[in-house]
Amino acid sequence: MKSNSWKPWALLAPSMTAVFLLLVIPVCFIVVYSFWLRAPSGADIPAFQMGNYAKFFEDFFYPQILLRTIRISFETVFLCILMGYIPAYFFYRSSSRHKQIFLLLIMLPFWVSFIIRTMSWINIMGDTGLINHFLLRIGLIQAPISMLYNEFTVLMGLLMYLLPFMILNIYVSLEGIDKSLLEAARSMGCTEWQAFREVTLPLSLPGLSAGSLLVFVLTAGTYLPPMILGGPGNDMIANLIFKRVIGTLDWPFGSAISVILLALLFIIVWTYNRYLGINQIFKSFQGN
Repeated sequence: MKSNSWKPWALLAPSMTAVFLLLVIPVCFIVVYSFWLRAPSGADIPAFQMGNYAKFFEDFFYPQILLRTIRISFETVFLCILMGYIPAYFFYRSSSRHKQIFLLLIMLPFWVSFIIRTMSWINIMGDTGLINHFLLRIGLIQAPISMLYNEFTVLMGLLMYLLPFMILNIYVSLEGIDKSLLEAARSMGCTEWQAFREVTLPLSLPGLSAGSLLVFVLTAGTYLPPMILGGPGNDMIANLIFKRVIGTLDWPFGSAISVILLALLFIIVWTYNRYLGINQIFKSFQGN
């Protein structure tokens, strides 16, 4: 047995090497850069100081964007739960032969570029978009309604991007529930609502929590919907990082903001693991 102990490591070596080279090393570079100095001339000076982190917290402008990011992330999670559980439950209870087609339609947005999906809202909610064109055509309005470049459209873009993740997480968790448990609950006098509340909902919580964690992390790190659909006051933390690194080439400060975001997400994932267990994410992807 000992002679074969190297085989698992040999199989893991390619993926672990890719993770190390493409994730661990770049993150280490970002952490190192976050301590460097930005000279008035624009040059980055190697150093070890906390000035970039102090700069972030000295001006409330930057923490305000971080707080907005957290708030929008929670709002997105809440909306995804409300809008995602019902179709997931419908697919779980459905015995239709078209069930697989419906699931395919849920995954269909993944086949289209995220940029194209986000920009499509301009054609839907813009001044000359589908909604305004329809309302003008039926005479409900006399002039186009301004619906773009606010937090509402940012949330719509995030929902379109992240809702399939929530639906699929919940659905896979529901599919792992033994339906005989529901039959046993009904045989003991439970109504449909009671069986759902006492059996289905508690057993689907691993998928619900895994989907919530995934949606929260992806929302906190995204920048396309706020950049394309948001206004000047709708920036999220990823947009701030983008502007600092790409716009002003201030790598040290942009790296410090990235480390702060990474630390925040680490705390959230650690808290999830502490109280729910990170293994619940993997359990939610197990079938029957």
